[in-house]
This record gives sequence, structure tokens and C-alpha cells, in this order.
Amino acid sequence: MLTDPRYARLEAGLRARGGCLVAYSGGVDSTFLLTVARRALGDRAAAATVRTLFLDRAEVDDARRRAEAIGASHEIVELDLARSPEVLANPPDRCYHCKRLVFSTLRRRADELGLPALLDATHADDLRERRPGVRALRELGVASPLAEAGLGKADIRALSAALGIEGAGRPSSPCLATRVPYGTAITPEKLRRISGAENVLRALGFAGTRVRDYGDLARIELQPADLERAALWPLRRGIVEPLLDLGYRYVTLDLAGYRSGSMDEVLPTAELARERLVKQEGS
Repeated sequence: MLTDPRYARLEAGLRARGGCLVAYSGGVDSTFLLTVARRALGDRAAAATVRTLFLDRAEVDDARRRAEAIGASHEIVELDLARSPEVLANPPDRCYHCKRLVFSTLRRRADELGLPALLDATHADDLRERRPGVRALRELGVASPLAEAGLGKADIRALSAALGIEGAGRPSSPCLATRVPYGTAITPEKLRRISGAENVLRALGFAGTRVRDYGDLARIELQPADLERAALWPLRRGIVEPLLDLGYRYVTLDLAGYRSGSMDEVLPTAELARERLVKQEGS
């Protein structure tokens, strides 16, 4: 798999940068990028994770552990989004405003470390979806080497496995803000409740789940293969009761199952999201 010319192009491109700071979430994509950057640049490749209220504490701890396993210099950078009303108001372009803040912070840190390039793990498939944050990256001069090399999610997983990277098949885990409907204010309490609800589902063996928070109502998205199992008693009770304890009044199961970007389906530009939903028929 490492004979893929796109991999060679990625590594050569990283080497030519002379040094980089990788915006590191600990997910599959950024772990792959950091691993290859270390192979290409050695100690001139460092990582930083920006900790905000949108990032679950367990994910920060996981990012630290994975960076240590790679052998990369890694630091946690704090960012207080409580001072960012344009983010917490949760408009449809929330991701743009958030990325501007996050990557402006990382740009300053890269400069302080004397690293010429700031990198993120956006890949080729991301560019085919609605990603308001990509505009912020371009405005700030952040490079996306995975996308530049033409690598998509499946390619990254396959290359990660070929490199022996732990957890190459892990499900994606976007920030917790993606679980809140646009126009609904984001609060720390709401995010803690969402995180708690998803932890309940993971503990019951449901991978790749999302709990969309509508105040009193939790809309659960599961992988299509898990829908029937979740509806059976007593497992159904094991889902409902803990979520009621977290403060939800109604617990619903979305029969369409998990799909990335489901909150975008209410937007005028959501025709592609609806098409993806239709394609799931028969899954």
C-alpha cells in the first residue's frame, strides 16, 4: 500500500516544508498525518491540540496518548470559547468562526516554535461536503496535505493500517457542537449532557453513534445495522432510562440511522444530504 504514488507525494511534500505544527485531534486522519510528518521531518514535526468546551475530555487524553506513541512533541493549547458569542450562538457558519479562532491560536504557536507550516488533516472527501471551516483555513494559510495529495478517508484508513497505526478503523468523532441544531445556543451544560448520552450508548456497544440535542428531546442516530437491536427490550430501557436521568424528557431513535452532517439537512443547500439519506435505503 505504501507504493501508492499519493503517499510518496505526501511524504515528499511534507519534507519540503522544512518543519510543521500539526493541528492534532487524535482522530484517524490527524494521527496518520502526524505519523507521516514525523517520518518525513523527525523532530521538526510537532503537534498541538486546542482544548475547547467542544472537545470531550477523554478525546484530549486520547490525543495526548496517541501523540506520545508516535513520539511527537505534543502540547495542549487552551482556548476559551465563552468569549466568542459568534460561535456559541451556533449559526450555520459556526464552524468558520470556530476554525478562525482555533487556527489563529495555532498559527501564533507555530510561529513561536519556529515551525514554518501549520497543517490540518482535511482530506479529499471533506472537500466534497459542506465544510464552512475550510474557508477559515485558506484565509489563514493553513495547509491540508492529505487533500493536496488526493487522499480520501478510505485511503487514509488503508495507509494507516499498512503503517501499523493503532485504531486505523476507529469511527470518526466530530466536535460536540455538531450535535446541536443551528440557531440554538451552545452551553457547557448541553455539551456535557450530549457527551454523557453518547458515553451511555458506547458502553452498550453502539459504535459511531450521535445524540442530537433538541432541548427536552434526544434524537439518536445509530449505524443502520444497530437499529433493530436498539429497539428491543430490555436494551431499549438501558438506553432510555440513563438519558432521562441526564435531563432529557423524550428519547427518540432516528430510523434513517447515522449520517454525517444530518444537522445540515434543514439548510437550503442540503439537497446532497437528502440524496445521501435516500442512498441508505436497503442498508
